[in-house]
Amino acid sequence: MDKTQTPDWALWQSFLAVAETGSLSAGARVLGLSQPTLGRHIRQLEGTLGLTLFARNARGLATTEAAEALLEPARAMAQAAARLSLAASGQSVTPRGTVRITASVMMAQHALPPILRDIRHAAPEIELELVASDASENLLFHEADIAVRMYRPTQLDIATRHIGDMALGLFAAESYVARRGLPRTIEEAMAHEWVGYDKSDLILRGMRGFGLEVERSFFQTRCDHHPAYWELVRAGLGIGAGQHFAARRCPDVRAILPEVEIPPLPVWLSVPQSLRRSPRVRRVYDLLSEGLAEVVERG
Repeated sequence: MDKTQTPDWALWQSFLAVAETGSLSAGARVLGLSQPTLGRHIRQLEGTLGLTLFARNARGLATTEAAEALLEPARAMAQAAARLSLAASGQSVTPRGTVRITASVMMAQHALPPILRDIRHAAPEIELELVASDASENLLFHEADIAVRMYRPTQLDIATRHIGDMALGLFAAESYVARRGLPRTIEEAMAHEWVGYDKSDLILRGMRGFGLEVERSFFQTRCDHHPAYWELVRAGLGIGAGQHFAARRCPDVRAILPEVEIPPLPVWLSVPQSLRRSPRVRRVYDLLSEGLAEVVERG
């Protein structure tokens, strides 16, 4: 390192952001910088130190051995800078920035809007981005900051919280019941029209778990897109499975055979370990957890 030059603290901040998130894009979101600016900071720091700090791999950027030796001192600097800033201002730092949340399309459409509204009211300085997708956005690749999952992620670098279990049931439109009548037993229901999945075998496996040996052709109408599937049930095409939180929003739909116990869907909140201590992510994570817990408790 050129002894006449001391790297600016901003360069060390950029170094920590990239080291802890694993990519320039995610690090830029953490710091509220542009990706080109962050890349320039890393190149400038490497030039000043005379070291290679990152190596590109399939997941993004990995720290080199030289960078690993600098991580703890850099973190100590960050902690000291944070304490100094708090002491100077005499107040807590207000979390700011953007938090990107990914959830299934059904969850994003029916459960999250009022929760995100409450988060915006509680933390207006934080901007929210919602990725409504049934694909699994990879948190380790920083495609999102927080994920609402219906299963527990198994990656070692992901922190998870089990919120509860989402109740499922059988439903039909009032128009369908008026046309076909209300089945009183599962045997009667088997003679009704049903809405099922197309390529997914989830409902098939569920029914077989109850001892009901049915094939794909048992479902006269089929669709894998969950919101469209639910709209087919609402339109009166037959009996279908659904989430109680969605049915509560639809007065034109009623529960069928509520005594039939369908295994619930677990609800998990997930966040990368590298973002767990980010003030804005922590704030949204906690508020999101509270909101989802209320949805789960209502069944």
